[in-house]
Amino acid sequence: MGLDLLCGKQFCRRPTNKHFFTSVNTPGFSFLYMKRILSALALILTVLSVSAERYYVNPVAGNDANTGTGKTVPFQTLDKVNSLKLQAGDEVLLVMGHTHKGCLLLKNLSGSADKPIVIASYQEDEKTAKAAKPIIDAKGFLNGILLENCSFVTIDGIEIRADGGGMHPGDKSSKMMRCGVLVQATEPGEYSSIALHELTIRDVFFEEKGFKRGADEVKTANGKQNYGWGIRFINAREDAHLQDLMVTGCQIENVAHTGLKFTGNNKNIRNIRVIDNTVMSTGGPGIQMSGVHQGHVKGNQVSYSGSNNDSRKWGRGSGLWTWGSSDIIIEHNTFKHANGPGDSAGCHIDYNCNNVIVQYNLSANNAGGFCEILGNNFNCAYRYNVSINDGHRVKGKDGAFQEGKIFWLSGYQGKKARSGPFNSYFYNNTIYVKKGIVVKIAVDKASAGVLIANNIFYIEGESKAVLGDQYNPEKAGESKVHNIVFTNNLYLKKGNWPHDVLIQDDSPLYGNPAFANAGGQQLKDYLPTNIKLVNNQSIHITPLPNDSIGLFIGLKLETDILGNKIEGLPDLGAFEIK
Repeated sequence: MGLDLLCGKQFCRRPTNKHFFTSVNTPGFSFLYMKRILSALALILTVLSVSAERYYVNPVAGNDANTGTGKTVPFQTLDKVNSLKLQAGDEVLLVMGHTHKGCLLLKNLSGSADKPIVIASYQEDEKTAKAAKPIIDAKGFLNGILLENCSFVTIDGIEIRADGGGMHPGDKSSKMMRCGVLVQATEPGEYSSIALHELTIRDVFFEEKGFKRGADEVKTANGKQNYGWGIRFINAREDAHLQDLMVTGCQIENVAHTGLKFTGNNKNIRNIRVIDNTVMSTGGPGIQMSGVHQGHVKGNQVSYSGSNNDSRKWGRGSGLWTWGSSDIIIEHNTFKHANGPGDSAGCHIDYNCNNVIVQYNLSANNAGGFCEILGNNFNCAYRYNVSINDGHRVKGKDGAFQEGKIFWLSGYQGKKARSGPFNSYFYNNTIYVKKGIVVKIAVDKASAGVLIANNIFYIEGESKAVLGDQYNPEKAGESKVHNIVFTNNLYLKKGNWPHDVLIQDDSPLYGNPAFANAGGQQLKDYLPTNIKLVNNQSIHITPLPNDSIGLFIGLKLETDILGNKIEGLPDLGAFEIK
């Protein structure tokens, strides 16, 4: 390749003025020409310095004295990787089928949109069967992978474990938590485009096996002791933003507290996508977000959140919950078997949120309940979901300090006076509760603006009204709820909606939709076969009185929970019968 192509002709062409070109050995050598040559060489060195590099790590066959740039000369340790100054387009590949002890610490690094920094894996011998994911064993370290003040970084196909070990001698953090992956902003700036893909995070605990939590720890708001977390994104700085974050195809299992957690400050975490992940047996919530603006949570399978099968786990948590967040769509997820003496719904909307839409989800066997919208929330909705046997928890039994509830509007907003929620929309949901579970419903008198329509309440047993029962329990009293549209819901029998709830259906329907397999655990089990009873029987949903917003993505849906097109008047419940 000629110098022209490397550095541009403006630096490399021969000057037309004869005084500008003389041999270097000639006394009349031009300083201007020398300057141009040096500029060209500097540009060449710059081009060479940013060329992407690929590094290999093998804990068995590697050596940190190697260059690391080939399979035959790999590094041995993660510490060596931590010493590199990775550039845009660089890749770090961990050998598959082996365990890498320690942690990856990536700080103040940035790839680019077309050349992200990539942490992934490689097959040691292409001729053999594909090996398992490489494992990072971070026992005794605070994080398996830390991304601090980084942008344009992709982590793909790694397994991380960190089962106990307490505080590593080299760590001085006072936060005393252990994470499979921690992404955080600690300095002012814009940090974007972090992608976590097909990671496996399992067995993450701060304490050693056999450690037992205090009996009252589960009653604290989020736990006060040391825990292990799956994946965390944290931005505590008001002068920094974390944005364009993706978590896709990951599996998080058996961690002491939350599986996947976003913690922002004044909505300084923006544009998150949480797609097609599996979260199981977490000691706290499955997925949680605070201070997030714009998010899409789709296709995730969350089960056994709030697990207490290990004494190191917190033992309480909803499948998913939001706090202080806005413009969030939660759809086509499954939330099952949430456990705990408080909270622990399938998916709930905690206070200080707006524009959170819960749609097209399957919620089943969650102790805390199905629909839960707390105070100071605006224009939030549950629509086209299926709920199966949710809210079975009984206050006072097995240490429970909250009732399980199938439907709960609460004005609770922490230490402030109860207020809201405002303009809550609840329509075209299908709810089934078997005999033997007493259905509980709570509507706070501080609520304002409530729409409940086109739902199917198939409740085989008894129902009763209860008061909200957070840390500052609601007081009984006269209803102040106004701007109500409560009409056109189908009930299996009278009494399914208790007569002493503050708001009542003004045009109830009664009958048996004859589900395909009542009591089953799949969506198709709740397809009505009594077609005449439900077909085209819904009303069109319009904004509540005095609500100029409705829902930020619109009140009308084109398809049902299975993707069937809705034509004409919708059918009752979550399904459009074909």
